Amino acid sequence: MAFLIYELKHMNPAAQKVQDALKARGFSNPVVELPDSTRSAAEAARAIGCEVSQIAKSLVFRAKLSGKPILVIASGANRVNENRLAELVGEAIEKADADFVKQHTGFVIGGVPPLGHNEKLEVYIDEDLLRFEEIWAAAGTPHTVFKLMPSELVEMAETQVVNIK
Repeated sequence: MAFLIYELKHMNPAAQKVQDALKARGFSNPVVELPDSTRSAAEAARAIGCEVSQIAKSLVFRAKLSGKPILVIASGANRVNENRLAELVGEAIEKADADFVKQHTGFVIGGVPPLGHNEKLEVYIDEDLLRFEEIWAAAGTPHTVFKLMPSELVEMAETQVVNIK
């Protein structure tokens, strides 16, 4: 695993926002920069040197009627079952576009973390992430991540764990 740990004074503002959110919530997980893109789960796994399943990918959806943002944190190896998600949300959903994601989370696609968003989101965590000792989540940019335990993910996202694949 070859990655560079940021010194806080050199951190990208979006990554710094994630690091600050982690610290504010009492987590000591350091945000790290990777030389290669982590925009997709496969890219992140290659850059980190872990299994694709250990990547906690953040996918934002939009509820069709209410327009509310829905965040799904799924195992990188899994595809979200949109019909199952619609059942959980209680209304039809659709994939969110880049502008919607940025507006509601404050982050770009490929860098959406599990915390530190512009507003409180409805969040669902893929139960398959709980089978690992450690997982990796986006940290504000397509080149930054942080390592965490699944129990930390559940705590920081303040949400429910579901079968979403």
